[in-house]
Amino acid sequence: MRKTLALGVLLLALVGVVSAQNSNSSAVADNGRPNRITLLDHEFGVSTRQLGLQRRVQMYQWLRKGGGYAPGWHDALVDSSDFDPRFANPDVFPLQTRYWIGQGITFEGKPLDENVLKVLGRWRQFRPGFTALPGNLSATFQPDGDGLSSSENPLDPQIGDLRVTWHELTLPALTDQVTMQNGVWVLAQAGSKRADAMPTQAPIGRARSDPGARSWLFWVVVALLLAWLLGRILSRLLHRRP
Repeated sequence: MRKTLALGVLLLALVGVVSAQNSNSSAVADNGRPNRITLLDHEFGVSTRQLGLQRRVQMYQWLRKGGGYAPGWHDALVDSSDFDPRFANPDVFPLQTRYWIGQGITFEGKPLDENVLKVLGRWRQFRPGFTALPGNLSATFQPDGDGLSSSENPLDPQIGDLRVTWHELTLPALTDQVTMQNGVWVLAQAGSKRADAMPTQAPIGRARSDPGARSWLFWVVVALLLAWLLGRILSRLLHRRP
């Protein structure tokens, strides 16, 4: 019985240590920044743990240049209906640029106003690993710099070829940049000039808050340990009865 109680005390002490470490870890990880989330571009299997994800698609097309035409990358369909027929562009843009902005973004446990993202957010390009690229797309695209290209030879693209790159939305440390109003973090300086272009209405991607998931798993472990300990104590008591 004494051994069981001693083991129980040890387990409870361990739980307390883990709980304290978990709390300290969250505080350190925050470091003046919002909660981290996961956003996913399902079509390409590309993800980021930042606040927003952009898939940027460009097509190699004929563009007017001076009195003539020159090929170049463009992120929208270039109408060539009045071009010289020798410089016709494709009629469709087969793959679209998309944005995913995380939902439920918080800072120190309180909601963060979306205007903070629009004003302070910065888009930066990153290179995915492409380990989850579906088979049908891996047959069409190949690595090209930090992204993918449909060109057989990325150094010699042809009219109609596509180039895809990914960008993630980041925020600087928010300490002294936001203030609390009615339970929501808003910009400390109203009327700040909007930074990089970010759509006011963007498709919302799948988001998951990591701190909540860790907290849920931690308390499940605690409940299992306590249930096991209680079972051991009851078993010893029952066996000691005459």
